[in-house]
Amino acid sequence: MLPNFFTAPGRFHRGNLHTHSTQSDGVFSPQEVCQRYQAQGYDFIALTDHFVGLFDYPITDTTDFRNPNFTTLLGAELHTGHMENGNLWHLVSVGLPLDFTPPHAPTLQSVAGSESATSLAQRARDAGAFVAIAHPHWSGMSETDARSITAAHAVETYNHGCVVDNDRGEGFLILEHLLNRGRRLNLIATDDAHFNSPNHFGGWVMVKTTENTPGALLAALKAGAYYSSTGPEIHNIRLTSDGIKVDCSAAKTIVIQGNSTSTATLHGHAMTGECLSLERLKGSPWVRVTIIDEAGKRAWSNPIWMDG
Repeated sequence: MLPNFFTAPGRFHRGNLHTHSTQSDGVFSPQEVCQRYQAQGYDFIALTDHFVGLFDYPITDTTDFRNPNFTTLLGAELHTGHMENGNLWHLVSVGLPLDFTPPHAPTLQSVAGSESATSLAQRARDAGAFVAIAHPHWSGMSETDARSITAAHAVETYNHGCVVDNDRGEGFLILEHLLNRGRRLNLIATDDAHFNSPNHFGGWVMVKTTENTPGALLAALKAGAYYSSTGPEIHNIRLTSDGIKVDCSAAKTIVIQGNSTSTATLHGHAMTGECLSLERLKGSPWVRVTIIDEAGKRAWSNPIWMDG
């Protein structure tokens, strides 16, 4: 259905959901990472260090680094088994308890006999986490792989670290394969920051809540009350008699995508409030909105299901 969180009470909080520290293979300590993100204007982050035996299965406790203007969510990048191509599974899990039971994942190499990714994702969700399929392009993930993760809330469709370091940072094709099979998933943009290259401060989520607390943020993420961005802002999306009205920061292109190849696209200069016809998208069960600014930066809505 059309998102109503844009006009709900509260404000948007900027956060990164995929970050690493010296608790796994990041360059900076957890405290330094938190300080850098707050200094950059973020309202929250989740440290998601690699949850493998090599690093003693860390769920990095960042509670001491919270303050009145900045908070943290506890999580990890979970690993297990192997995908069709033999590569290790990567699942971003935010909101994990500190005593989450590890799978058998001794290193960052896949091993036979590990817990299935289907089971691990479901255990994380059952433990209260927001679960996302990480960097599917970089992982070489197949559609069959992705379909096996039935407990995910979202697909990581923009991973800034992968964009910077290997130009394999997008996941929209995997997301849309799943949407076209009726899977009601959302999307996230993240950094996957390690601070060993310019892989930080590039992709984030904007989460609408009345308070910047772990509980409120996690509930909003699970409810899909957020959008993702590398720069532009989305202020509102609403249905009108003529189509979908999009209010945003200055954009040069606004696109509404649906299943198949049809889109509604509007080009212009400094567009901030435009209505796009859905005539070409009739029959699509879902649509999503992309905003592109003059610098080529993008913002993305979560998929909107037209059946309400």
